[in-house]
Amino acid sequence: MDREYAQPLNVEALARDAHMSAGHLSRQFRLAYGESPYSYLMTRRIERAMALLRLGDLSVTEVCFAVGCSSLGTFSTRFTELVGMPPSAYRDQTRPEGEMPSCVAKQVTRPIRNREAQAVSPQLA
Repeated sequence: MDREYAQPLNVEALARDAHMSAGHLSRQFRLAYGESPYSYLMTRRIERAMALLRLGDLSVTEVCFAVGCSSLGTFSTRFTELVGMPPSAYRDQTRPEGEMPSCVAKQVTRPIRNREAQAVSPQLA
């Protein structure tokens, strides 16, 4: 999935390759990665989209289709859920990647799902 993130997800084919049923593969995948295969794939797609948007060469629509999403609305909704802002705002706000090494940019800008974000307690002075 990491290498072929732009391809449609076929859990049945993945399960067949792993000699498992699709249901068993999905359960084992969730145990190992903490999310369903589809959610994992969408997170990878959003990570790739963030990198493409930082470059600034493509429109949001072009990025959407380049990472394998077939619906601009679904892409924008998932992007906003994971990143905290719409893709167009992210593109306008980010600096070109050339200002920091790409390995650092990837780590700093990794999308975090709501359940992964730690609650910040207010500091009393």
